[in-house]
Amino acid sequence: MLTLDPRGRILRPGYLLIEAGRIRSVGEGPPPDGHPAADHLHLPGRLLMPGLVNAHTHSPMVLFRGLAEGHSLFTFEGWFEAIRSWEQVLDPAWIAPAVTVSCAEMIRTGTTCFADQYFHMDRIVPAVRRSGLRAALAYGIVELGDPGARDHELAAAEAFLEAMLDDPLLTGWIGPHAFFVDNSPEAIARELALADRFGAGLHIHLATSGEEDRYCQEHFGHSAVAEMQRLGVLRRRMVAAHCLTIPEADLPALADSPFAAVMCPSACMRSGAAAPPLVAMQAAGVQLALGSDNVANNNSYDLFEELRTLAKLAAFSQGRPGALSAEQALRMATLGGARALGLESEIGSLEPGKSADLIALDLTQIGWAPSRGQDLYTALVYAAGGMHVTDAMVAGRWLYRRGEWITLDYPAAVAELEQAHAQLIQARAAVREPS
Repeated sequence: MLTLDPRGRILRPGYLLIEAGRIRSVGEGPPPDGHPAADHLHLPGRLLMPGLVNAHTHSPMVLFRGLAEGHSLFTFEGWFEAIRSWEQVLDPAWIAPAVTVSCAEMIRTGTTCFADQYFHMDRIVPAVRRSGLRAALAYGIVELGDPGARDHELAAAEAFLEAMLDDPLLTGWIGPHAFFVDNSPEAIARELALADRFGAGLHIHLATSGEEDRYCQEHFGHSAVAEMQRLGVLRRRMVAAHCLTIPEADLPALADSPFAAVMCPSACMRSGAAAPPLVAMQAAGVQLALGSDNVANNNSYDLFEELRTLAKLAAFSQGRPGALSAEQALRMATLGGARALGLESEIGSLEPGKSADLIALDLTQIGWAPSRGQDLYTALVYAAGGMHVTDAMVAGRWLYRRGEWITLDYPAAVAELEQAHAQLIQARAAVREPS
């Protein structure tokens, strides 16, 4: 049992007592006498650990998987051509099967909590609720300086936040796609007011190609982070995907705020973008988390693969082995994500009082041997993968057990997704046919 508690305990063997969806006690060896349980479950040959936290994705965009090849989604032009143009012919009826497939893939590969940013939340929320996953769902806002679009998007975001109050597993966030790129200063001011009213966090993209800094230098005479600080943006909880081109001088301001930079290494590399300044951010004290980004740009939800990619990218870009240790990487994908979402007292480690959000991996599969000579963190980051996961639980409820989905019908969702994808291709072709 890998606890990731403050002492970093690894229990061989370990036991966990769960009551009403929460962890009651954790220890080494068999559970002590005097703890009657309704269900005794033995997991021989398994590693038990906290579920992973995917701190940045767009779950409906599995519908676009394979359609963004040859485009950099880290530029406005690439994003518009490879994503936004498909979204313009999107039928909301296609959202639910796409989200269901995304949730199934995350569960299957060890993610138990994710942060999403998209629109059509009326279709996303029911699908996520059925999955049983924990999630921070951000209503995505793209207004491109259009007052009509701004009013419409902010009204929809407000209604969404109202509907999300008091959900036990889902929290409502605000998702400005990118400040100063497709969210104007006028929209930002209203988004901040909405965040204050609902106590909501902000989920954004930041510094993928320097567009924000170029805009802010031209209009305000300083960097995007400095302008965000001036506007009071940095006083709100925020997760920011990518953060590739942030000037090093701006890192202390981010470290002093409830801000988390979410690394998405596969998406970064597939877009031909620069490596994120991970080591510099870590040294400055910036909170760090891990995400998959959308699977049109990744193309996988397997966060174990993201761990491996991130650690290798850090060593490669820094020119030295171990630039990011295996343990540091794993903590980014668990406690780092939990802190980014304000859930560190609830998830991210196996400790008494926390929610029972956990996964089990099969130690009899390839990659673990030799078990005595190989550091467990190293094995998890460099040898294991999401397909080693055999079981997944959220709040004491099994979502995946003995290799089978409990809450979702994956084959049925895939069949619906295939049909929706074919209709999407037809709709785009019809729009682009010459008259």
